[in-house]
Amino acid sequence: MSASVCSRRRNAIAVETFLPDNRREFEIRRYPSYVYALVPLLALVLQAWLPRLLGRFAYMDLPLLVTIYFALNRRSPIHGTLLGAVLGMAQDGLTQGAIGIHGIANTVCGFLSAVIGLRVVVDNNIIRLLLNFVLTLLSGAIMFFVIHMLLGLDWRSNWLDEVFRAAGNAGIGAVVFPLLDRTQIRD
Repeated sequence: MSASVCSRRRNAIAVETFLPDNRREFEIRRYPSYVYALVPLLALVLQAWLPRLLGRFAYMDLPLLVTIYFALNRRSPIHGTLLGAVLGMAQDGLTQGAIGIHGIANTVCGFLSAVIGLRVVVDNNIIRLLLNFVLTLLSGAIMFFVIHMLLGLDWRSNWLDEVFRAAGNAGIGAVVFPLLDRTQIRD
């Protein structure tokens, strides 16, 4: 065999590990109803409380993480969109900013998470880490666009803070997502 054929086979094997190939990897994950109620509520409470303790070093967006987690695992774009909208609007209600900004950003990220969950096996922690990082950056870009471009308000953040927030979300997600995986209802 030539080197190019071997290289193509290795690349094909690497890509196949991320695509769902059987029914077990493609199934919708289910959780007890108390998990659906308590985890978002806890995320909202911690999101409102921790920045008061940590100040400007609170590099996290817990409602966005909950949206990403449940959208990835439920694999339903409608569910991810609605969850993102509800959690984002609730998060906006707890802040001093304009109502709807986090709602828009979380809605888009919830939808994209569910679509990605349909196409890619999301059990791999590295994929989850990268998705949390990228979707947090996307959320920051959407919030910048809405606040600065559409509303014409002053944006009081720099992109280095957004990169730190994305890294913080990715780190928190790497710890919390496996813990939430343990609450799944197994068949």
